Amino acid sequence: MVFKPTHTDFELSPYTGLTRESWIEAAEYLLSGVFNNLKSIEDPVVMPRYEREITYPQPDHPQWRFKAEIFEGLARSFFIAAPLVHIKPELELNGINVRDYYAKQVLCAVTPGEPNYVLNYTDMKSTDESGNLFAAYQQTVETAALVICLWLSAEEIWDRYSKEEKDRIAAFLSDFAHANTVPQNWRLFNMLDLAFLYMNGYEIDEDIMRDHAQNILHYYVGDGWYRDGHSFDYYSCWAFNMYTAIWNNWYGYEKEPYIAVRFEENSNELMKTYPYFFDRDGFTNMWGRSGIYRNAATSAIDGNLMMKNPTVDPGLARRICSGSLLQFFTRDDFLWEGVPTLGFYGPFSPLLQGYSCAESPFWLAKALLCLHLPEDHPFWTARENGGIWDELKDKETKVWTLDGPGLCMANHQANGITELRTGKIVKHKDDEHGMNNYSKLVFNSKFPWEATVDRAVESQQYVVRYTDEDMALRGNVTYWAGEKDEVLYRRQFFDYEMETECHWRTAIDLADFAVPYGIIRADKIRMYRRPLEITLGAFGFPDNGTDVTFLEKDGARAAVLKGHDHTGKEKQMAFTIFDGWSSIERIDSEGTNPDSKKSIVMYAKTSRQKQYGYEPYFLISQVITKESLEDFTEDEIFPIEKVEYTDPQKCGGYGPVTIHLKSGETRVIDFYGIEGRFSV
Repeated sequence: MVFKPTHTDFELSPYTGLTRESWIEAAEYLLSGVFNNLKSIEDPVVMPRYEREITYPQPDHPQWRFKAEIFEGLARSFFIAAPLVHIKPELELNGINVRDYYAKQVLCAVTPGEPNYVLNYTDMKSTDESGNLFAAYQQTVETAALVICLWLSAEEIWDRYSKEEKDRIAAFLSDFAHANTVPQNWRLFNMLDLAFLYMNGYEIDEDIMRDHAQNILHYYVGDGWYRDGHSFDYYSCWAFNMYTAIWNNWYGYEKEPYIAVRFEENSNELMKTYPYFFDRDGFTNMWGRSGIYRNAATSAIDGNLMMKNPTVDPGLARRICSGSLLQFFTRDDFLWEGVPTLGFYGPFSPLLQGYSCAESPFWLAKALLCLHLPEDHPFWTARENGGIWDELKDKETKVWTLDGPGLCMANHQANGITELRTGKIVKHKDDEHGMNNYSKLVFNSKFPWEATVDRAVESQQYVVRYTDEDMALRGNVTYWAGEKDEVLYRRQFFDYEMETECHWRTAIDLADFAVPYGIIRADKIRMYRRPLEITLGAFGFPDNGTDVTFLEKDGARAAVLKGHDHTGKEKQMAFTIFDGWSSIERIDSEGTNPDSKKSIVMYAKTSRQKQYGYEPYFLISQVITKESLEDFTEDEIFPIEKVEYTDPQKCGGYGPVTIHLKSGETRVIDFYGIEGRFSV
């Protein structure tokens, strides 16, 4: 059953029709799936599980992992319930009063001896045989969710506890708040625990709070983004900007005003560009480790609205949040047994990490926290608007380049799609999952990334194969050099490892620029050994009956695919190869596309034979897409008038390469000096 709101207002919300009442319906829709799996008020939120190979708990896991699943289910589903309980205190689902359920289960979770007790930090550390002196446990994450939800439903749940019950919860929280944590975004969980305790009159160690807060502040890289490991993703943005907003209100504005002001400035800086990570429909891109959390990415917007002086446009904010909600809630494969699947749309195991369980997708309920905003808040009363999407001229593309996190978004008016190009990526050479999540050359809001289809072919990635050893290499590290004259420069290394000097690693210098429906690539091979074979995949194309046509013009070749996605929406893609390539080929796959069971990946192929031969270095290609079966024009499929090289051999070994487009525009690709501009 898909979500179909009964309350809509297309005057107030001309793009989505959704209002605050619609959002309340969405929350009830999601929470009903949880309660339909509960037999009584005694049951923990342990949901039906269909995936048992990747996610936890596994049979050989320690006890705390099984308890962590109980806590994840409780705390993350509480994200859905807490604002609802405040709005509808007497809400009942499947014969169970929602308020009473969470009031009871929270106490069970923190009380030793109760069947649903989830263990405190001291319990787990005392039985931990790993030898890790700085061990941290999943329960720390969930304590932060718990305190946020107790705050949201304070009048209905927290304030109704007795002093002894509050003290019991506080002691449980304090045990985690003052203990070890993971030295990245997890510091925010400890900060929220400490802030909740302080706000409710409990004693805390303010030096611990201050140490965590100053570290979080100095993870900031600019443009509203924070570094949370080697690579950037939605989570390293929305988690920081939502949690710091709550912390500001609970503690920071009062106790640490300098840090609080910086957090607010960073949130406002983010709002200058963050709305344009989403496409014209408000769709969230499938990118990074946050995939199963879906539209939780929109919660950074709610975070900004919690600041004292927010800058986000409320009409645009609701349009994005509602559009992203509809992206997922209206799909017939979104739920399994009433619970969001372990995937982006339907079940999709290539997306999963071992730290997730069946209840982890409820983290997406952070998107529903906007329900804490009162009904007269501008977020609910402002008329929806499309922001820059309403201002773009016909076939104009707006490009945003952020050097801090190494991100570049292209908003294409022609198709309404947002394409994201990323840099500053470091993954282990054997981390296939990480490369799929982060190393794609382009992420497309309407064509989510395809998992590995063949050892020698990846969608939107190069694969290099040493033919003398039959060794296939994938890009696991990407350096960022930024934009110059409307061209984005990066470098991708294959099988990169710290033990080996970079000159002994195969690499490709990347240069690409936006055109109305997509991206043109003009990349340069940077190889230290040959013979080799190179492939480059286009986006994975959902195959629910696909028409594939091959075209050729002036030496360039193209494949045009027309079909429909899982929901029946029209899809079209054209993949064109120009200089440097030998052929376009096709591979059919099953189980590698997050939208549809079957898919097609078109890919370009070429080889280089001489160890030090002066052979073509440039690889020029284009991928364009749209949500329509209306034909692309010939000039859109074959947009290049001519390519002008500096070297007389026309290989592009040295000097600028100028691409003349049939539109009259030119782009100059010049890698000289790029070596001094890289960052990671």
